[in-house]
Amino acid sequence: MIKLHDKYFKPFISAKEIDAVMERLATDISNDIGDEIPVFVGILNGSFMVVSDFVKKYPKPCEVTFIKLASYEGVKSTEDIQRLIGLTQDLTGRTVVILEDIIDTGNTLTEVHRIFKNEQVKSLKIATLFYKPEAYKKDYKLHYIGMEIPNKFIVGYGLDYDGLGRNIPEVYQIKETQFMTNLVLFGPPGAGKGTQAEFLKTKYNLVHISTGDVFRFNIKNETALGMLAKSYMDKGELVPDQVTIDMLNAEVEKNAKANGFIFDGFPRTNAQAEALDKLLESKDSSINAMVALEVDDEILVERLIGRGKTSGRADDADESIIRNRIKEYYDKTAILKDYYSAQNKYFGVNGIGSVEDITVRLSEVIDKL
Repeated sequence: MIKLHDKYFKPFISAKEIDAVMERLATDISNDIGDEIPVFVGILNGSFMVVSDFVKKYPKPCEVTFIKLASYEGVKSTEDIQRLIGLTQDLTGRTVVILEDIIDTGNTLTEVHRIFKNEQVKSLKIATLFYKPEAYKKDYKLHYIGMEIPNKFIVGYGLDYDGLGRNIPEVYQIKETQFMTNLVLFGPPGAGKGTQAEFLKTKYNLVHISTGDVFRFNIKNETALGMLAKSYMDKGELVPDQVTIDMLNAEVEKNAKANGFIFDGFPRTNAQAEALDKLLESKDSSINAMVALEVDDEILVERLIGRGKTSGRADDADESIIRNRIKEYYDKTAILKDYYSAQNKYFGVNGIGSVEDITVRLSEVIDKL
């Protein structure tokens, strides 16, 4: 992720992908024009990189010139088009190909067509590296399109945000959710995960999403997702991952303005972790870290047996059951530890000591994210 001025941008299109698209555009246009020598016209400032790379790939003789039109203010395309640099050569009877970096609203095309209407060119063709069909408002034909993209602001490869970003060889897309901390909190039974989740959500103003609580809420309130989940549970079947993800999505949507989330009890498998990544990516966000409380097994057993004396929970009273629960935790967490470690997002935290000491250790990890 990069920051330009006051906004953040995330990787969107690689330099390798751009190069492949440019190669295809050059081939397609060359095949259409044949042996005629075309005049390629770049629209400054954005298209300088597009034109430079395009003509290097164009396999036949050609001419190149530029005009300069300005239509952007910040991240919005405006209706006010100014011609700052005009044509300096006679194009009568020539085949002209406009090389654009991006076409969104199409406002600049009105001025382009007006300019070339008076030039008596043989033919005028429009080629663009990027095209936003959702934003396009004009009826002008686009003869060559490199890549269709969503209607979100991008920078890089000649495109800028208030002057910055043109020199980046890749393309980055604006990150609409600017600041968010998302944690996957793990800990074996008896590690104090629930207690720490309460402290962390208060300290960092995060929303704590416990999968167990979400399930109970949906089933108790007989929501569509709750009834669907219950239909599987009543048959003794596992609730499909997609149902769980849909429930989590509903919780995220309820708290769209949150500073971030603590996910507790999900994910449990690689497939679930990938599904959670996709969910957050659709919100312009991501998991920042998997934080796991690490406590020696014997201490966990001792804690849970002590808790069982007051909680009344049967699974806290039987040592063999406790040890099996701990084993199941490690079996499941080991898979996810590898998943998040591969992304440099796994953080093990010593879970032995006072509640305050453990909170401090967790905070030290989170503050560095």
